[in-house]
Amino acid sequence: MTRFVLRRLLQSVVVLFGVTLVVFLLLQLVPGDPVRVALGTRFDQQTYDALRERSGLDRPLVAQYLSYVGHALTGDLGVSFRSGQPVTTIVLERLPATLSLAVTAVLLALLVAFPLGVLSAVRSGSALDHAARVFSQFGVSVPDFWMGIMGILLFAGVLGWLPPSGYVALTEDPARWASHVVLPATAVGLVTASILTRFIRSSVLEVLAEDYVRTAEAKGLRARIVVVRHVLRNALIPVVTVVAVQLASLVGGVIVIEVLFAWPGVGRLTYDAVQARDYPVLQGAVLFVAALFLLMNLLVDVLYARLDPRIGLR
Repeated sequence: MTRFVLRRLLQSVVVLFGVTLVVFLLLQLVPGDPVRVALGTRFDQQTYDALRERSGLDRPLVAQYLSYVGHALTGDLGVSFRSGQPVTTIVLERLPATLSLAVTAVLLALLVAFPLGVLSAVRSGSALDHAARVFSQFGVSVPDFWMGIMGILLFAGVLGWLPPSGYVALTEDPARWASHVVLPATAVGLVTASILTRFIRSSVLEVLAEDYVRTAEAKGLRARIVVVRHVLRNALIPVVTVVAVQLASLVGGVIVIEVLFAWPGVGRLTYDAVQARDYPVLQGAVLFVAALFLLMNLLVDVLYARLDPRIGLR
């Protein structure tokens, strides 16, 4: 186990190096001078040269990249062109907002997808199964920002039950946080729920066709006991992977939803950094999301082996 974890951590470091290199090279292709964008329309040449020298943009590209990687190894991701604050501090301040939104969306998705996917498989061919498949098809066909817009129009504009946008920290006021997170989490969660429903249904159907399930039914066990004892445990093992990947992808993929609902998370931070050509912040945000993705994959592999002893860690 220890050797496996160490080997995966070493592989993750190599992948992160690759991420930093790809992002750095892509940023060189973006048109526009980030220093001019950061300074605005009015500035003198002395100020321009000072900021360019302080940010390291006056050095050759190879020197810039090696300097960035060297500082990143010590936890220093540079400073923002616009605010002058450390990038690590900025990203860590935004991370709780994104995590709270992503975790809430995944929990909502599981509350919908788990019973719906299992019942749809157990009662395959029934009206419930057809309804679940329609829901799943609808969810994967409609983008989450469209659901967000519809939610704002209905629940904030027409009914006035929920605020249309904004954010309150969970630790500051849980009730107000809940009122603000409902709409964005539901918009993202319904799409995730449709994906999970389809996956859970397929996984349960596959296990229901196994010989040991038919043997358990032939022994006279009640259908509910067969499902709970023999089907769910085996069917839900691969679902762990999908849930973890969905959670990690939501952390880095809710940019449109965070912009739509004025949610101050990492996605909104990435969007603002692109608009302002704030390269250090953009590189830092991408690096954080990539590191989180790799960490989630490592946890999934370890959890997978714990849930199914037939799977070894190699």
